[in-house]
Amino acid sequence: MVDEITSKEKGENGDLEEKREVSKKQNLNDNVVFVGSKPLVNYIKAVITQFTRKDAPEVIIKSRGKFISKAVDVAEVSRRTLEAKGVKVKEITIASESFEVEGRRTNISTMDIVLSREV
Repeated sequence: MVDEITSKEKGENGDLEEKREVSKKQNLNDNVVFVGSKPLVNYIKAVITQFTRKDAPEVIIKSRGKFISKAVDVAEVSRRTLEAKGVKVKEITIASESFEVEGRRTNISTMDIVLSREV
């Protein structure tokens, strides 16, 4: 996530000049992988990239409905691949979301798997 701060200052010729400062803040969603209909390997690469290149202390794998089993596969393959680096399953959260579609109440299961690196 990039935040841009704009301010106006008087320049050398006395006119107001716009000054922009750009600062980078780590977004909390940087370490979240949402599992969906793409191939399994794409999600595994995303998790491994978070741990190796971005040096994330933990990665959250989120899924809903029929993609929960794929999220479990992503977590297990990633954990086994990064086992030498101390990556373990820290937490698993299951829940259910309820919403109304065309006058019918529908429930959909959700699962969050937190993988973390042991220090």
